[in-house]
Amino acid sequence: MHIESFLVVGIDVSKASLEVADSSAADVWQTTNDNEGFNQVVSSLPSLKPNLIVVEATGRYEAGLVSALLASKLPVVVVNPRQVRDFAKAKGILAKTDRIDASVLVSFGEAVRPEVRELKDEETQTLQALVTRHQQLVSMLTAEKNRLPGAPPPVRKDIKAHIQWLEKRLRDTDHQTRLKLEANPNWRAKDDLLQGVPGIGETTATSLLASLPELGRINRRQIAALVGLAPFNRD
Repeated sequence: MHIESFLVVGIDVSKASLEVADSSAADVWQTTNDNEGFNQVVSSLPSLKPNLIVVEATGRYEAGLVSALLASKLPVVVVNPRQVRDFAKAKGILAKTDRIDASVLVSFGEAVRPEVRELKDEETQTLQALVTRHQQLVSMLTAEKNRLPGAPPPVRKDIKAHIQWLEKRLRDTDHQTRLKLEANPNWRAKDDLLQGVPGIGETTATSLLASLPELGRINRRQIAALVGLAPFNRD
């Protein structure tokens, strides 16, 4: 009986480098995480005819690579790192190096076969950047407010000034975010639905709209798997 092959490429991304593994070879090769490296990856993959290219989310270090792969119409999916780590633990893979991580991404792709997500358009990417900036500002504000009580008078004055500046930047960022949402009828409709759910406020609704453009188009089980909440068997 003929079994159709399903070729998976796993690419582990760090700030400076890319480790590339695929299910047809034992070797893992490395290139740089820059335009030269992207071109090398893009030119080498079409001959393999991969069914799926799995990249782990790394806090934006993967953005350039993913854009290059999508521009070349290659089937790339960005996966939740916690989901991949849980998968590795379930397989008894406790060691962690870039080469091992690339191979784990291949195994994850073969076993789970995550669906290729649509590329976020420019508007959604801008909304995501504003949401991320909101989170960064809140984190900095919390840190400064925690420092304030124990600070000596000269430092306390500086911290208070910084808190005022951060609070203004937070208000401005939230205002830009709200204008962005209100300018998009589709987002406005989804925002109203989300905030109609008990426990979901403006900030959570905006984060969901920016991170999950698939909301409303795929079912709850698919969404759970997408964000890494669906459990994996430990077998």
